[in-house]
Amino acid sequence: MPLLTASLIAASIIACDDTPKPASVRPSVDLAICLDISGSMDGLIDSAKARLWSVVNDLATAKPVPQLRVALLTYGCDAYDANTGWVVVDSALTEDLDLISQKLFALRTNGGTELVGRVVDKAARTLEWSTDANALKIIIVAGNEGADQDSQVTYQSASKTSIEKGILVNSIYCGSAADPIAVAWGDVAKRADGQFLCIDQSTGATVAETPFDARLNTLSQSINTTYLPVGSAGRQAWANQSDQDANALSLGGGVAAQRCQTKGGELYDNRQWDIVDGCSKGTMKLEDIKDEDLPDSMRGKTIEEKRAILAQNESKRKDIQKEIQEVQFKRDQFVAAEALKRTAATGATLDDALKSAIRTQATQKGMTFPVPAAVAPGT
Repeated sequence: MPLLTASLIAASIIACDDTPKPASVRPSVDLAICLDISGSMDGLIDSAKARLWSVVNDLATAKPVPQLRVALLTYGCDAYDANTGWVVVDSALTEDLDLISQKLFALRTNGGTELVGRVVDKAARTLEWSTDANALKIIIVAGNEGADQDSQVTYQSASKTSIEKGILVNSIYCGSAADPIAVAWGDVAKRADGQFLCIDQSTGATVAETPFDARLNTLSQSINTTYLPVGSAGRQAWANQSDQDANALSLGGGVAAQRCQTKGGELYDNRQWDIVDGCSKGTMKLEDIKDEDLPDSMRGKTIEEKRAILAQNESKRKDIQKEIQEVQFKRDQFVAAEALKRTAATGATLDDALKSAIRTQATQKGMTFPVPAAVAPGT
């Protein structure tokens, strides 16, 4: 290992300073995504896999940048327990976006009964929502069958339960607004002060690719080397980070590039298993971590050497994040210019719907979003 400099040691002391930190002023955003995974919903699941990072990246442009937790629930699958209304909580509210990606890629469709009221009620009642009075709490429920099929827990009562808990419900109907059953989907949102949107689930699984994607994919792999996992659970999470890189890349360079953008921003938070995030966010103390739980590069070292290794990784990560943001800016310009060249109208995609609804509701909580600058073709 290269000789550790005094400046790195000093920086590492700051990186893991035990001095009490002021309370965060970042607003809390809790988002529960409820997906219909009955046999006809492959397009919705594929869109969710492809567009997760785009939605997160858009929310990351808010000022102030929020603290984001995401939950995933699925419903409408015959393999699920009928006594629960064929509803499963795949992931509780978590900051671990890689876990949400892992769960999305594990989903498989299966014919079943889609009980919208049951899944909304489950999300509202069982998830551990933020207790912050000013938190933005949202349930997103998406499907393509009637929203009023649940006679045991009606969508009317589920929406009422949600809004009484301060949770907005945004409903996404995968079909035409002219369909008769779209009316009930609109009522789901109306009763919980949410947004109602219609999408074509067959569009949105493909993300535009650009000449900048290869560099972003390289940076995505490079930033992984800056993570310092704690214990066996940390090593599993670190491995999952690479697995989700591969999952994103399997959908194309554009999706992988969007995931890389997320990894370069503040919403990609792994404080539960990474020493760099944990120390900087105040959830870990380097001195308290047992030697056997440290990564190989830190074992058997003095505390000063450990702090210097921590500082090296933190510094390297910041440099990579800076380059990610610079390359992503160029990619965004390219994508915007290409979009101006397209004349054919396409239906709204899942991330269009989510961005629109979340932006509107986040603005009501005092967050602001940048207005995209016009980009001339060819720039």
